[in-house]
Amino acid sequence: MSMTPAAGIGFKPPHFDAAMRSRASGLWFEVHPENYMVDGGPRLAMLDALAERFPLSLHGVSLSLAAADLPDATQLRRLRVLIDRIRPVLVSEHMAWSAWGGRYIPDLLPFPRTHEALEHLVRNVTHTQERLGRRISLENPSHYLRLEGHDWSETDFLAELARRSGCGLLLDINNVYVSAHNLGHDPLDYLDAFPLPAVTEIHLAGHAADDNDATLLIDSHDSAVADSVWSLYDHVLLRGGARPTLIERDGDVPSFATLLTERDRAHALLDVERVAA
Repeated sequence: MSMTPAAGIGFKPPHFDAAMRSRASGLWFEVHPENYMVDGGPRLAMLDALAERFPLSLHGVSLSLAAADLPDATQLRRLRVLIDRIRPVLVSEHMAWSAWGGRYIPDLLPFPRTHEALEHLVRNVTHTQERLGRRISLENPSHYLRLEGHDWSETDFLAELARRSGCGLLLDINNVYVSAHNLGHDPLDYLDAFPLPAVTEIHLAGHAADDNDATLLIDSHDSAVADSVWSLYDHVLLRGGARPTLIERDGDVPSFATLLTERDRAHALLDVERVAA
């Protein structure tokens, strides 16, 4: 399955009525599946109605694919039920871990990009795709401190993961900007090395300075997309071509109309006559 390059919005239940009334060209929505993996009730009914009108994408946060263990079997079964129910166009997760040795940590945690870590990820992603009956895409992480012990650059690691497992990649450009700022490298160098042919989706979001250290940027998703991130997005499109693009907003959520205006800016930049095929 594929999606025509268009811009979408991370769906929030308070926006349901406005979303259903929208006639914006190419509009699509993304949700975290963990909020909808239930047997019934109003939340699932809302998602069913949305799926009848718009293309949907599922963006998971809990499979812990970078852990040493396989993803939780019950979680995969519940996710497969939701996928079969709403038939999303895209399914994605994070290149991170959040569970280890039976303990769950509600965060998306980094890891040294070693050969062993790559083997674990390839196994876990392949297992997940087999259980879901779908190709998934993995998102590049945000970084807040420098880890030692890497065998691979992040872009080469992602490229090799995609090659070995057959997965796609989700390029979060705000994550690229935040990580480059925090670790002291050039975001353009990172993007120029990124394996863009494997990218199935792009994320754009806002960031903020840390409350305790103003020199540290946090991938906060609580503000509008920064001009610096818009500039990087334009660079990616002109280099690699149009991809389905999502505006993420998870904190200090504005009106649907405000988000739609930001979405429309991304949608206009996806003009197929302007960017590479």
